[in-house]
Amino acid sequence: MNFENRDIISIHDFSKQELLYILKISKLMEKNPNPNLLNNKILATLFFEPSTRTRLSFLSAMEQLGGKVMGFATAGMTSIKKGETLWDTIKMAQAYADAIVIRHPLEGSARLAAEASSKPIINAGDGANQHPTQTLLDLYTIQKVKGKLDNLHIGMLGDLKYGRTVHSLTTALSHFNPKFYFIAPQALQMPQTYLDELKEKKIKFFTTANLMKVSKKLDILYVTRIQKERFADPVEYEKYKGVYKLDTKLLPHIKKDLKIMHPLPRVDEIDKSLDDTQHAVYFEQAANGIHVRKALLSLVLGRIK
Repeated sequence: MNFENRDIISIHDFSKQELLYILKISKLMEKNPNPNLLNNKILATLFFEPSTRTRLSFLSAMEQLGGKVMGFATAGMTSIKKGETLWDTIKMAQAYADAIVIRHPLEGSARLAAEASSKPIINAGDGANQHPTQTLLDLYTIQKVKGKLDNLHIGMLGDLKYGRTVHSLTTALSHFNPKFYFIAPQALQMPQTYLDELKEKKIKFFTTANLMKVSKKLDILYVTRIQKERFADPVEYEKYKGVYKLDTKLLPHIKKDLKIMHPLPRVDEIDKSLDDTQHAVYFEQAANGIHVRKALLSLVLGRIK
């Protein structure tokens, strides 16, 4: 498969075969580091919104492969403050780099960047919309810890309305005959468009606000924080913050081989008492971002076919 110069904007843009191919290359990257693969290549990282894991793992992945990184971690130090448009920022950045990673608070911003740029654009999160590289590392993690992607019972808990990670992951996993359990207060449940998509694909799903109703059925529990920055009304956020708080009291109510995932950062939804249990894989999940982002960078820059 040829991914050279391809934009990574939405998980909707990828077939099952393409997703599996990226995971295959990610596994090769984990097994066989190639410190010179991206020599003489430059990555621009344009982060208009805060990030720790995504930005640092892209930086680490690029540098571990011999490439260089330029960019910014906050829009406050750029010409955006002077009124420069996103279009013009991308036009400028493409002249300085071989690929661009962008995180932006507005939905559709990554697609706009792709229209402006002749260089490959990688979406590192556009508002509450999509986060495709997080989805790929989530798939990679599930495949590693469960030994497969097919026929799993997947629980998604927390902010499912605004959570771009669960939106993208639901779409990706729908290729693998899952059964979904969407666990959230009604006001934060999965958007209807995603539920309609699952119905169309004849994927089974169950919605509830009560984790204990479904906990013993789950192979994976994907936890998300209630995202303060996505709420237009602070009163609404205060109503739902802290609605789920997982600790060791959960253990008698789950399968012995349940794996708990979280895209991080966490606030108070997973207690540290769970960190050292066999169920917690969220820090391994974050580390897997290096392998997946190495694979994506090598593919879109044409160093791996």
